Amino acid sequence: MSEFKRQVLGRGLSALLDPTSSNEDIQEDITPHFLSVDTLIPGKNQPRYSFPEEDLESLSLSIQEKGILQPILVRRLLSQNGKYEIVAGERRWRAAKKAGLSEIPVILKDFTDREALEVGILENIQRQDLNPIEEAEGYRRLAEEFNHTQESLSRTLGKSRSHIANTLRLLTLPKKIRDYLTEGKLSSGHGRALVNADDPEKLADLILEQGLSVRQTEGLRKPSKGRQVLSGSRVSDPEKEVLCQHISDLLGISIDLILKGEGGKIIIPFNDPIELDQILQKFNQIKGN
Repeated sequence: MSEFKRQVLGRGLSALLDPTSSNEDIQEDITPHFLSVDTLIPGKNQPRYSFPEEDLESLSLSIQEKGILQPILVRRLLSQNGKYEIVAGERRWRAAKKAGLSEIPVILKDFTDREALEVGILENIQRQDLNPIEEAEGYRRLAEEFNHTQESLSRTLGKSRSHIANTLRLLTLPKKIRDYLTEGKLSSGHGRALVNADDPEKLADLILEQGLSVRQTEGLRKPSKGRQVLSGSRVSDPEKEVLCQHISDLLGISIDLILKGEGGKIIIPFNDPIELDQILQKFNQIKGN
């Protein structure tokens, strides 16, 4: 994808669909058309897979009353004549079917697989439609299938590198906790606090039983040995968290901090060779500046 398209994606979905754009690569018809709901199929690159029934019911009632206020974004399927794949707006399509609509407004764009996934993630993030695990898996797919680094994801999607790194770490949690995050029982903040807990499943159950806040969860977790702040540290836990976040933002990667007296260590964890390679790329870029 061209650098121009990267910049457009980073500015938001509305910029990608801007009819005043002078770039020939994205000069396509953005006039809404009406297509039969039966000609549309869910996108294979759709980052969202959770569609709670109560949400669909609420949206369906709204559509019955006011119609679909924003067209669904689709691309033509060359392998299936007369069929169109949903790039963004699957929830609206599902709700429209539930509302009994036979046709819905769509905008047709020629997207590659990579662009379809990026736009799908971007549109859902802007609407805050993705749960934390869906968001993390979307980032992972962009990295693994389309060779994105955390830095290019940050630039393309308009999210900080530390946010992307912390979100990806949620995928290392046990399935039970990932399910809690998917179902909305736990927040992404809770999930980040559980990543390095000694017994994350037990602590997750305690959070649900007692309604613990993220700060309370951070105070209760027992970090693994490598993350403990050693006795004698002159920096309080809240100050340590601020320092960690500040260093992470500066480097564009997630770090851990061990403090002892006047000194300490900065630890850079990684979960797999892909993350290690991204860390090395980041340091190479810093070295070249």
